[in-house]
Amino acid sequence: MAATKKHKFLGLFSVVRGYNVILLTIAQYLSAVFVFDVEATLKETLLDWHLHLVVLATICVVSAGYIINDFYDANIDAINKPVKTKIGNWISQKTKLHTYFTLNFIAFVLGIFVSWKAAVFFSSYIFLIWLYSHKLQKDPVVRVLAVTILDLLPFFVIFVYYENISGLIITHGVYLYLLVVLKELIKDFERAKGAVLMNRKTLVLRYGERKIKNSICVFLSLLSIPTYYLLSLPEVGLMRYYFFTSFVWIPVFVFFLFRAKQNRDYFLLHNLIRIVLVIGVFSLCFIDTSVLLIRILKEVRI
Repeated sequence: MAATKKHKFLGLFSVVRGYNVILLTIAQYLSAVFVFDVEATLKETLLDWHLHLVVLATICVVSAGYIINDFYDANIDAINKPVKTKIGNWISQKTKLHTYFTLNFIAFVLGIFVSWKAAVFFSSYIFLIWLYSHKLQKDPVVRVLAVTILDLLPFFVIFVYYENISGLIITHGVYLYLLVVLKELIKDFERAKGAVLMNRKTLVLRYGERKIKNSICVFLSLLSIPTYYLLSLPEVGLMRYYFFTSFVWIPVFVFFLFRAKQNRDYFLLHNLIRIVLVIGVFSLCFIDTSVLLIRILKEVRI
């Protein structure tokens, strides 16, 4: 049966991982309002058309990155993610590639409108995504290190735009990096079946299940360092309660990690990390809420 327009839209949405793109977009706007541009009024931030161009360019370049990654991972995804692959196949490979080049071109042009730094950033990101998909992901260690950095770079394009840096921003970046590493290590278990059939190396196949699980525990322990520092900062505000939840979810995570045997067990752990990341994004609203109140009052002052 020929794919309808609805099928093609859903297929493209699946390929570009629309849910991730939406979450990233929300994260960028929340970080701009509550972290990077706190000196400006709320109206000034939301009416900054350069900010909207940066976010739109990020949407384009990240979506293009997912497309090229889907192109190179088509065979292994057909084994590990048969349903997702079937949905993605509602659009042709030719259409995917045309969309990939179009989105990258739009991102570069939008970057030029913002600044030469933004244009360089997006050009570099486009190249790095291609390099990762074509070369870097073949080695499992390099793959994990590369994909975690690439996952975080779109978030920090806002930092490039505002040129704003602080202990809060750096430490939060470290916290996010560790979470993304954990997510990728768990995904390594999920890739096992497809990797074996496609003769690809993964960390689990190279070092063994026990060593990777112990490594995950090490990264979970390292989370306590940025967590402790962030909890000591008054500007964290009510977001401190988000970091307090780590004392609950980490022991639960470790318990189920060492009981995990089948793919569905690792899928559950993967989703737990994703939930922590999603809640973290929306918790940005609670960073020193007095700042937002002051900025709103500036808008209505007489």
